[in-house]
Amino acid sequence: MFDKIIEKEKDNIIKTTCELIKFKSISLENKDSSNPFGIDCSKALEYTLNLGKEMGFKTKNLDNYCGYIEFGEGKDLVGIIGHLDVVPALEEDGWDSSPFFPIIKDGKIFGRGAIDDKGPVIASLYAMKAVSENVKVSKRVRLILGLNEEKSWKCIKHYKSIEEWPQTGFSPDANFPAIYAEKGIMSISLENYFKIKNFEIIEIDCKNNALNVVPKYCAITLKANTNNNIFINNIINNESNNEIKLTKLDNSTLKIESFGISAHSAHPELGKNAITILIKFLANNFEFENNYLNTLFELGLFDIYSPKFLSENKKIEDESGILTSNIAFLEYKNNKLVIKINLRVSVTFELEKIEEKYNNLKNRFPNLIITTLSKQNPLYIDKNSNLVKKLVKIFNKKTGLNEEPIAIGGGTYARAFKNFISYGMTMPGDKDMCHQVNEFIEIDKLILSAKIYAEAIYELSK
Repeated sequence: MFDKIIEKEKDNIIKTTCELIKFKSISLENKDSSNPFGIDCSKALEYTLNLGKEMGFKTKNLDNYCGYIEFGEGKDLVGIIGHLDVVPALEEDGWDSSPFFPIIKDGKIFGRGAIDDKGPVIASLYAMKAVSENVKVSKRVRLILGLNEEKSWKCIKHYKSIEEWPQTGFSPDANFPAIYAEKGIMSISLENYFKIKNFEIIEIDCKNNALNVVPKYCAITLKANTNNNIFINNIINNESNNEIKLTKLDNSTLKIESFGISAHSAHPELGKNAITILIKFLANNFEFENNYLNTLFELGLFDIYSPKFLSENKKIEDESGILTSNIAFLEYKNNKLVIKINLRVSVTFELEKIEEKYNNLKNRFPNLIITTLSKQNPLYIDKNSNLVKKLVKIFNKKTGLNEEPIAIGGGTYARAFKNFISYGMTMPGDKDMCHQVNEFIEIDKLILSAKIYAEAIYELSK
C-alpha cells in the first residue's frame, strides 16, 4: 500500500540518515540538567524532532532526556521506541573512514548508528509520514526517542515517570522477522585484592569499554620491584602471540597490550575478548600473590557459555538460547582488581539465582566485594500472540520469505512496556553490524524496512 510513497522519499531517507549519523551522540551521563547525556545527544534529539515538526507531526522534548513525535487521534496509543545514542567509535579502531562522517559506498551507508539505531529511527519516521498522509487511523502513533539506551536507560525511565505509556508497539532495534523473547541482562562487578609477585601494577587500561561490548583492547603496565631487566627481556624474546604486544618502557617497566575483536555483548562468540587474552598471558608468565585469578579460571568465570560455577557443568539454556558471559571491563585501584561482567541470561532462569551463585564466591574469598551494577528482567511474549503473528505476517508478505519469530540475547526498549516486541532492522541471515567497526546499513534494506514499518504502523493503528 505504501511502497511507492516510500520510494519517492528514498533520497530524503538516505540524506536524513546521513545527517543524523554526523551527531557524535555517545551518551555521557553528567550533572548538567540542561543536557543530561551531553550536548551531542541533545542536538541529535533536536534535529530529529525538527524533522518530525517539518512533517506536520506533534513533537515534544522531555528535558533532553528523550522526546517524541506523534500523529493521529484517538484514546489508544501505539508506540515505536528507538534511540539516538550510540556506542563509542574511533577511527583508529580500524574504521575505513571517520565513524561520524558517513560515506555511501557499494549501496551502503557506513557510520556509527547506521543500523543501531539511527537508520531504523529514520525509517520509522518516514513510515509514519507515509501512513499519516495517505490513510486515516483510529489511534495515535508515537515515535519515542531515547538518548541513554546504550548505558542505563535513564531516558526511558524519565519518560515513564512523566508521560503516557503506549498500549502496544515495537522497537526497530534488533532483527526481523520479529523478536518474541529477549534474555535477561545483568552486569556484575567483582573486586578483590590482587598482586603480581615482584611487580607493581602501574595501570590497567581498557579504553573505558562499554559493558555491552566485547573489549577489543586491554593493556597493563608493570614495574619490577627491582631491576628485572633479564626477566623482562626473556618474556619479550619468547613471546610469539600476535594478539599480544610487549613494550619495554625502561629496564624495570613493561607494558603489555592485548588485541581482540569487538562484538555486541549479546554475541560474545562473534568477538575475541582482549581482557581474557591479557589475563591468560599474565597467568602463563607471572606469579600471583594469591590464588584469586587462578581459581576464577578453574571455576570457568572467563568462559563465554554458562561458567561452571553458575551451571554446575550443565548448560543453562532454553528456547531463548544459552546463558552467555562477557568480561567487559578491567581496572586496578587501591591494590584491588575490578572485573566487570555482562551476562545474558536464558528467559526461564531467574536473575536472583545468578546473583546467589556469584555471592557464593565469597566462601572462597571472604574479602571479595560483589556488586550488581544493573539488572533487566527478560522479555517474553507468546510467539502465537496477535502482535507477533501480525508483524511476522507483514514481514513475510513484504519480503516473500517464510520466517518464524526468534529469541535474542540483546536487550531492547521493547521490554520497557507490556505487549511490545523488537522488530527489525537486521534481516535474516545478515551479519549483525551493531557495535561493529565499519557499521553499515544497506540502502535497499533501509528502504524495504521503511515499507515494512509503514504496513506495521497501519495495521496496529487502523
